[in-house]
Amino acid sequence: MQAAVMLSGSSVVFSATTGTGALWAGFLPGFLLGLSLILVIGPQNAFVLRQGLRGEHVLAVCLTCAVSDAVLIVVGVSGFGLLSGRLPWIGPLLRYGGVAFLLAYGARNFWSAWAGTGGLVVSAQTVVPLGSVLATCLALTWLNPHVYLDTVVLLGSVASQYDGHRLAFGIGAVMASFVFFFALGYGARLLGPIFARPLAWRVLDAAVGSVMWAIAFGLLIG
Repeated sequence: MQAAVMLSGSSVVFSATTGTGALWAGFLPGFLLGLSLILVIGPQNAFVLRQGLRGEHVLAVCLTCAVSDAVLIVVGVSGFGLLSGRLPWIGPLLRYGGVAFLLAYGARNFWSAWAGTGGLVVSAQTVVPLGSVLATCLALTWLNPHVYLDTVVLLGSVASQYDGHRLAFGIGAVMASFVFFFALGYGARLLGPIFARPLAWRVLDAAVGSVMWAIAFGLLIG
């Protein structure tokens, strides 16, 4: 987060001094800041990676994540980020709700790692229905407090510094989400040979579970 804030600060200075049009003054800073925030490993990214590796409903998952981010970015850029900063009860609500969800999802991944239920060879009986996949995807997106802190609060606050170029800033941030999620979902297939082995899936599930619990712990103490 600190690196992202530094990046946004440098973008503000750069855009204020160049005056070379909306590309530098709005779109590019929004794209770079949005990309720097979304690159952090989290439950949403881990889920997209897993679906990409399994080759299940990749288009629907990538599109759901990107559109969800776009909605939150629009809300933040429209000014809700500043309003949410003035409502002290929003922070605790998002924090503890997110902790409960992340602990439960992390436990699910640890169970999968212990039981060895992963694998790239998926039979017709083991393919998860689209509805269940999208429900999990939406939950990982909308129940994760970091999503609101990054897209609504942080991006909304930074966007307020771009008077006259706020629209371009928001478009850049939205574009970063679409580029990242589709690259992650479809690029995951390049790792297919590695994850053809069940042991690799166990390691991935254990790593994802550790990330989920680490984030939950960080929310509790932070």
